[in-house]
Amino acid sequence: MTVLSRSRTGSLAVLLAAATLGTAPSAGAAPEPAPAQPLPVISPTPQHLSRASADVPLGGRAEIVAGKDTDAAARRLLTETLRAHGIHDIDVTARATGHAPLTVLLGPAGRPDVAAALRGTDVPTHDEGYALRVATGRQQRATVALGGTDAAGQYYAVQTLRGLITKGRIAGAAVSDFPSMPLRGSIEGFYGSPWTNEERLDQMDFLGEVKSNTYVYAPKDDPYHREKWRDPYPAEKLAELGALVKRATGNHVRFTFAVSPGNSICYSDPADVKALTAKLQSLYDLGVRSFSVPLDDISYTKWNCAGDEQKFGAPGRGPAAEAQVGLLNTVQHDFVATHEGTNPLQMVPTEYGDLTDTAYKQKLRSALDKDVEVMWTGTEVVPSEITNDQAAKAAELFGRKVFVWDNYPVNDYGQTAGRLLLAPYDKREASLSDHLSGVVSNPMNQEAASKLAVFTIADFAWNDRGYDVTRSARQSALHLAGGDPRVADAVQTFVDLNHMAPTFGETPWQPQAPVLSARLAEFWKAYDTDPRAAVKKLSPTVEDIVRTPGVLRAGVPDKLFLHDADRWLDATELWGSAMRHGLATLTAVQDGDTARAAKERAAMDADATSAGKITSDPEETRPHGPVKIADPFIGDFLAKVRELQDAAAKD
Repeated sequence: MTVLSRSRTGSLAVLLAAATLGTAPSAGAAPEPAPAQPLPVISPTPQHLSRASADVPLGGRAEIVAGKDTDAAARRLLTETLRAHGIHDIDVTARATGHAPLTVLLGPAGRPDVAAALRGTDVPTHDEGYALRVATGRQQRATVALGGTDAAGQYYAVQTLRGLITKGRIAGAAVSDFPSMPLRGSIEGFYGSPWTNEERLDQMDFLGEVKSNTYVYAPKDDPYHREKWRDPYPAEKLAELGALVKRATGNHVRFTFAVSPGNSICYSDPADVKALTAKLQSLYDLGVRSFSVPLDDISYTKWNCAGDEQKFGAPGRGPAAEAQVGLLNTVQHDFVATHEGTNPLQMVPTEYGDLTDTAYKQKLRSALDKDVEVMWTGTEVVPSEITNDQAAKAAELFGRKVFVWDNYPVNDYGQTAGRLLLAPYDKREASLSDHLSGVVSNPMNQEAASKLAVFTIADFAWNDRGYDVTRSARQSALHLAGGDPRVADAVQTFVDLNHMAPTFGETPWQPQAPVLSARLAEFWKAYDTDPRAAVKKLSPTVEDIVRTPGVLRAGVPDKLFLHDADRWLDATELWGSAMRHGLATLTAVQDGDTARAAKERAAMDADATSAGKITSDPEETRPHGPVKIADPFIGDFLAKVRELQDAAAKD
């Protein structure tokens, strides 16, 4: 045995590159197992998850078997995970001794000791895939095998192990897993105040936790991304971006740098092409290996320079596509393909949100390099659904699987004023992975508040066929709640009050307050026949709304989320209090106590007025407006209370 390091403090173990690999300890005869408990729910939903053994107690000592081919980020996360669950005596070795109560084998799935311990569990061949197996052995010793098809797979195996640990035990599971879509994550592509550096760092960590591998840096209001695209970033900004790239890499997230030149580029001018590649080179030097050239939200009815008209002809769909294809192919061939370690170029077409075949799409389909990833938003900028038929048609139109830029839960357009969009991902059809290369979410101006929806989008992108919206919504709430079921209940109440997902039209694609609206409809129906029983039945719902802000503020560990949601939490408390006074008003009306009814009505109106004065933060949110909570249902409820109290006062 070669002990590479022994950790009893907070420092991470350092591996020797020349370590000699061994084999896993013999499993032997397992002790009489306790009755099997249900396995924990894992998110994103694994492709295959089953019970392999009895649960394993963690104890206080463990041995990590790793080698030079073990992913450093995975090893670091594994060590942190074990320590977080009370294991502070950790040996990191090249060969298992067979003496530790818990041995964790981490590395490529084909490494001999890992492969032996994984027998009986299928090892996927997909990129980013992994297999995991928990096994009990002699003398209350246990082995956990974590094998990846690549470095990212090892990292994701550890993320799954984290979900298998509950109440001091590792669930005795076998997992064979891989992502259904190659590209998964978020794109900071909204208008309005860009995220802060702290928020971006937070997003990198979050994406790693939910097994997403893509972050696209494309904030519309970063001048060096769009208007001043030719200009190099100042040194201070470059240093900030470099720190983000490093954090992303540590979470197996591809930091994708996007530069959007379409509003001013002269396609025919070699100097502009050179300026574009120089900008990309400056980010490559920071460690960026994924690049995007979005050409969305620009006009193709005019050129930016006379030279383009001379070279491509009068402006129009076909000439615009010809000019864009020439630029994109040059970037792909002369920059991306000549720089070691880069991923295929990404682009956003000017026609990004429909299924009409045009001269523009025909040119992209026939001439754009087949390695270039084409992004598509669905049949509209904010689509009410994305079906397999639509995605298949888009793939046909662009001549490749498309990469969906899903404009959810982004809140930078008029219909979203005053809203947090928190509903779980829905109305995206299973099997979309047959037609898509990936899905990225365009989140809100509020980074941390976006996580509730982005969590569910990550779940869908990992395993669209296994996605269950109800299960994913609960898992997202538990994630935000730090695993506390009571706090997760409050999260889901808050989500219901902020459930509406608008489109650019009048009809939202996700309804507002589906739970509360149904209960209010039941309340008024019951009130007609038995008012007192109706009030009694609705009261717990109202009290839940009143309590929710306090429960979240006390129980949610994510302080950035609490900052993002602060004004909506204030409004929730006031609207809940107004409803409480509304119920008291109705009770007083039933008692014939006009004075008390008037007093409760006045208190109700005061709370409603205060709630209505709360607005979103104009420094953070575009567009700015009054904060909206469960609209119009709470307002309609209060209006009906006023109507009944007015009628009683006249009698």
